[in-house]
Amino acid sequence: MPSTRGSVPDPGAPGGADQRLRRGARAPAPHPHAPDDRGRPHRIAIVGGGPGGLYTAALLKRLAPDREVTVYERNAPDDTFGFGVVLSDETLGGIEHADPAVHEALKAHFVRWDDIDIVHRGIRHTSGGHRFAALGRRRLLGILHDRCRDLGVDLRFRTEAPPPDRLARTHDLVVAADGVHSAVREAHRDVFRPHVTSHRCRYIWLAADFAFDAFRFEIAETEHGVMQLHGYPYSRPSPDHQPGPQHEAASTVIVEMREEVWRAAGFDALDETESTARCAKIFADALGGRPLRSNNSAWTTFRTVVNARWSHGNVVLLGDAAHTAHFSIGSGTKLAVEDALALAACLEERPTLREALGAYEEERRPVVASTQRAARASLEWFEDLGRYVGQPPRRFAFNLLTRSRRVTHGNLRLRDAGFTDSVEREFGCPPGTPPMFTPLRLRGLTLRNRVVVSAMDMYSADDGVPGDFHLVHLGARALGGAALVMTEMVCVSAEGRITPGCTGLYTGRQGGAWRRITDFVHDSAPGTAIGVQLGHSGRKGSTRLMWEGMDEPLPDGNWPLVAPSPLPYRPGSQTPRELTRAQLTDVRQQFRAAAERAAHAGFDLLELHCAHGYLLSGFLSPLTNHRTDAYGGSLERRLRFPLEVFDAVREVWPAERPMTVRVSATDWAEGGTSGEDAVRIAGAFAAHGADAIDVSTGQVVAEERPEFGRSYQTPYADRIRHEAGVPVIAVGAISSWDDVNSLILAGRADLCALGRPHLYDPQWTLHAAAEQGYDGPGAPWPAPYRAGSRPPRTGRTDAPRPRLTLHGPRQDV
Repeated sequence: MPSTRGSVPDPGAPGGADQRLRRGARAPAPHPHAPDDRGRPHRIAIVGGGPGGLYTAALLKRLAPDREVTVYERNAPDDTFGFGVVLSDETLGGIEHADPAVHEALKAHFVRWDDIDIVHRGIRHTSGGHRFAALGRRRLLGILHDRCRDLGVDLRFRTEAPPPDRLARTHDLVVAADGVHSAVREAHRDVFRPHVTSHRCRYIWLAADFAFDAFRFEIAETEHGVMQLHGYPYSRPSPDHQPGPQHEAASTVIVEMREEVWRAAGFDALDETESTARCAKIFADALGGRPLRSNNSAWTTFRTVVNARWSHGNVVLLGDAAHTAHFSIGSGTKLAVEDALALAACLEERPTLREALGAYEEERRPVVASTQRAARASLEWFEDLGRYVGQPPRRFAFNLLTRSRRVTHGNLRLRDAGFTDSVEREFGCPPGTPPMFTPLRLRGLTLRNRVVVSAMDMYSADDGVPGDFHLVHLGARALGGAALVMTEMVCVSAEGRITPGCTGLYTGRQGGAWRRITDFVHDSAPGTAIGVQLGHSGRKGSTRLMWEGMDEPLPDGNWPLVAPSPLPYRPGSQTPRELTRAQLTDVRQQFRAAAERAAHAGFDLLELHCAHGYLLSGFLSPLTNHRTDAYGGSLERRLRFPLEVFDAVREVWPAERPMTVRVSATDWAEGGTSGEDAVRIAGAFAAHGADAIDVSTGQVVAEERPEFGRSYQTPYADRIRHEAGVPVIAVGAISSWDDVNSLILAGRADLCALGRPHLYDPQWTLHAAAEQGYDGPGAPWPAPYRAGSRPPRTGRTDAPRPRLTLHGPRQDV
């Protein structure tokens, strides 16, 4: 049976419910006990009597009353595990269109509320405008039981389903809605190829016999560690005080904590009754001293389920059998119900079962993947809750509300402008100033806002010399409003270039060409800083220009490569020579000389490139550093040469100008740099004088498997910022000013670097200011451009409208 016990919603989670099922019942299929002439299944078995399975049964039977639909549920009809269920407005809209009878029955029992209360260190902050709807899980199942019986679905309780192979032979369609531990899925494990990930928190589902006024998050900092309560109402007394359990006040209460906290607190030695009483004592303030109750409640760890395929022949997965997403964004029942809507619609619309099941997976998989990314972010936020408890109270509340990245600064402002204003005031935003336009000081450099133009390789230099292209490219972006514009990786030697088109700072001519660019930025875009990123390609050098074949070796004219160890980047790549002690000294001197030229060229900031598998990054990763001398082995030894280079550069770089370091916080490959390693690496550079860490990921080994998604690298920056205590620059798929505001205000980053958005729009930062109605010192328009500070009108406007009618004199009656 399904294992999902309810849901704790993320107020920003979108719906995606299929709203195409507006039609009535279909005519009977001409051939009983066989698919009809369009291939729609007639005899259907559904394994699992949770909300997803029952709703699928009701929809399929309603659309074709002659169908034989059987639901197998091994538990009794009134058995349920868990208490409340939350459904979004989008999901309810889909239910209303598909089956108004179910929607009407649900409406009569929903508890609705708007507020979220966050209680931390005795202070409660309330954010409104979130629109929740919940009801008891038992009530939901009862409504679906009644609807299935009315439609003629064969409900078989206390009945184990026949083996999956037998069901597949005797039915046209088998729907596996049997939960996270799906027996049907396991029977065809080789086809579905499930991947199950267990996580680091223990949690227990409980209930309280009163109704919270709002969705409540409460944090308890105990002697054993941080614990959290998630609570929400799912039943309130009816206005007419009708008797019955469905009208009694009740709330779901989930208690969660890290595994090590759970053990330290002794919960591993307590039974269900003892655990329930202990949780009530810990959260007595939230509960008003009331007790908690359980229902076969047990401590468990959440498991994220992902399947390579969702169907096999006439067997299809649905709900938790196909996918799971952490309860903290309220997704389990919601996703299962939306699966049911989509499956029923695809079976009606497609001519064959095979096409229908393919269309169902194609439609649902992107929605589920997006939800799982958000759920993973939310889950990991709660796993790492101890990282944030020291934040100022309002900022902590904002961080919690925006944890999944679906609720953003702008979204929250629409819901509750007063709450958002209070967070901004606590952060220090001047009145009318979005967080992204607040200044930041690094050493002697004050950045007027929090936007950085990322370092982006242009591969357009001639013999390492930047030319007119670089002047226009960097100059245009300097005029576009960002606080800091970074060069591409500027190489410290000819042999350290990635491609023949890479820029350098290993000759005086190159230094003079860079001076021309920095002078333009300082003269024409006053207040904009320009930074140089110094690096050496290591084993990833001597390749073609990106658009001619990224990472492909040059067809001719190759130069020899060096690296920490003689490991080619990928098959067919040149094998580098392992650097000797003498060569290490030479490379260190090359960085030092380049830094001196960068200082003379007028750069405001210098970044040392220790990421993406280039030379210094190659020393840091255990996947690329196999040395057995003092520069290999433990992390401290792998750090030794990059730190020596940093010290050499810092020694000649002007003391008042800041230095940053770019790192790959994970290699996205087994055995590579871990998150814990990244914190130690960042801390080591900070101890040597780094003013900020530019947190990127990957590109260290060719066999990497990155987990792409919106602002997908930000959690690594967040961790480094809080655990290493150093300012960070977040990068990676940050594309909107709303994301920048959210990340800065939540305290996950100090600066945000954007690359592709600035390629699309060199004036991205100025346009972000205009779109937010901001016209302050954080985003001044260059005098020649001020006429463009508002979007130009296009086409005809009809305001005010011309008078086209004439009314006669008023007649008094």
